[in-house]
Amino acid sequence: MADVKKLYIKTYGCQMNVYDSERMAEAMGGSGYVETQDPAEADMILLNTCHIREKAAEKVYSELGRMKQLKLDKPDLKIGVTGCVAQAEGEEIMRRQPLVDLVVGPQSYHRLPEMEARVRAGEKALDTEFPIEDKFDTLRHRPKARRGPTAFLTVQEGCDKFCAFCVVPYTRGAEVSRPAGRVLEEARDLVERGVREITLLGQNVNAYHGAGEGGDWGLARLVWALSEIDGLERIRFTTSHPNDMDDDLIAAHGECAKLMPYLHLPVQSGSDRILKRMNRSHTAESYLRLIERIRAARPDILLSGDFIVGFPEETDADFQATMELIEAVNYGSAFSFKYSTRPGTPAAERPQVPEEVKTERLYRLQELITRQQRAAQDAMVGRRVGVLFEKAGRMPGQMVGKSDHLHAVHVTGDVAIGDLRQVEIIESGPNSLAGRLLSS
Repeated sequence: MADVKKLYIKTYGCQMNVYDSERMAEAMGGSGYVETQDPAEADMILLNTCHIREKAAEKVYSELGRMKQLKLDKPDLKIGVTGCVAQAEGEEIMRRQPLVDLVVGPQSYHRLPEMEARVRAGEKALDTEFPIEDKFDTLRHRPKARRGPTAFLTVQEGCDKFCAFCVVPYTRGAEVSRPAGRVLEEARDLVERGVREITLLGQNVNAYHGAGEGGDWGLARLVWALSEIDGLERIRFTTSHPNDMDDDLIAAHGECAKLMPYLHLPVQSGSDRILKRMNRSHTAESYLRLIERIRAARPDILLSGDFIVGFPEETDADFQATMELIEAVNYGSAFSFKYSTRPGTPAAERPQVPEEVKTERLYRLQELITRQQRAAQDAMVGRRVGVLFEKAGRMPGQMVGKSDHLHAVHVTGDVAIGDLRQVEIIESGPNSLAGRLLSS
């Protein structure tokens, strides 16, 4: 019996990359690879990269530098770079790091098996095209491995918004939505393999407009169709754009029992001047009115957001407007970052805010967000929530899962991975909630 080939994938960045890494592993499974968590025993290493964070490309080169010894110890080891950095800098990666055998962009990972075959034959392989064919459909027939209780499911890719700070339109391409029938087919397959909660993914997931019965479907119609799948208990989606939050989707939050009361809706800034410079196409006031409508439909919804601090030309007044918006919305959680330049984006060429100013503003903003997040968690004490258990906790007999509102909850008792149970929250900690299992 031939030795099994082992594949190690290191995933950077967003949930889209997590999903893509799963599909890469499935694609390479057809070529005889099984995944390993130890790069030292791998026959192939793939770095699935993200271009959103600061100095993303340099971090990839540093990681590749650390792999030189692995290549020396195992000359037949094949190393690949995939994802958004690969898309943006494919030829440069090959030039700077001769140990790299293949480079593949996020639209072409379904071609990995044929690229691997070329590499095994002694070639270098580079593919950063934007193919017309449906890359998702290529992998429809694959081994039915058992899954954990939660899964990501990409329904939309790319972006047409062209925010001044973002590289996604250049690395992931234009907005493309998957046909509704194929999304539903993959969802049913996931449920058959043990999944009880699905998070729908897209760069602008609420811009979904996939072909379906009777014409194009919006995200709300897709959510309702998914809710009819027996065994699928929970539905979430991320990441959304305020301009694509339509009436049907707002109504679904109030009416669809399987759509969880959690929404990540990035605003980025509370200053209309900065929003215009970002090319965000909405105002602070329109965002606040949208939040009012969402909360009217689902009063207990927990809101999350994204904020960029120190965007080029941001003044103290602009930053104060952001702080006031955060106070007005009262977020349950948020992600916040200092602005960093992305080569090729419009904002990279504008006058930059001094680093020490960005750092001070980020500290103040995160302090406010932390207070709001802690208050939201404290308000859960005494409430009854659903919790889907995903893994064992650090303490003996402890299990950990996510609540309806996406809080981490731990309990001690007779519960198994994949169980969806009612829990009374009895304590709020810094990053999680303690609960007590209820009998019904």
